[in-house]
Amino acid sequence: MPIDESLTFLPVNIAVLTVSDTRDLASDRSGDTLAARIEAAGHRLAAREILRDEADAIEAQLRRWIADPEVDVVISTGGTGITGRDVTPEAFARVLEKEIAGFGELFRMLSYAKIGTSTMQSRAIGGVADGTYLFALPGSTGAVKDGWDDILRFQLDARHKPCNLVELMPRLREHLAGA
Repeated sequence: MPIDESLTFLPVNIAVLTVSDTRDLASDRSGDTLAARIEAAGHRLAAREILRDEADAIEAQLRRWIADPEVDVVISTGGTGITGRDVTPEAFARVLEKEIAGFGELFRMLSYAKIGTSTMQSRAIGGVADGTYLFALPGSTGAVKDGWDDILRFQLDARHKPCNLVELMPRLREHLAGA
């Protein structure tokens, strides 16, 4: 995946949300891994929260960050499985204007090479809401590494060619121009 070093890197403001009934800041290895990778790539960690697997609380936090002009991207970790308490994709669906179906598909394809058919249990999802990118990753550190290292670090780098999500950011709200 080519990075055009002749172009200027544009840091992006990224909020991290960990969804878990059991983790706190001291035990949130996935959130720590994601935050460290975001900052190591040169982006800004705009905010970080940990919430229980409650769809209403997740939706409310997403809406706060979507409304915050200092947040360009939200990446969550956790709550994307298929058990009764896994409600992150449902909360995301409540706020998304457009789903980026290819994100979940690509995540599962890459994950298949590492964990085989177990990847079918992941409901990783991506999309856009009011000009903010939203991505939900599974809660394991391996999944966070796969999602960031193999997809998001490239798509959130304005130098990535042939195209990237950063170059689309100025146009994400154009449907609201007449509103």
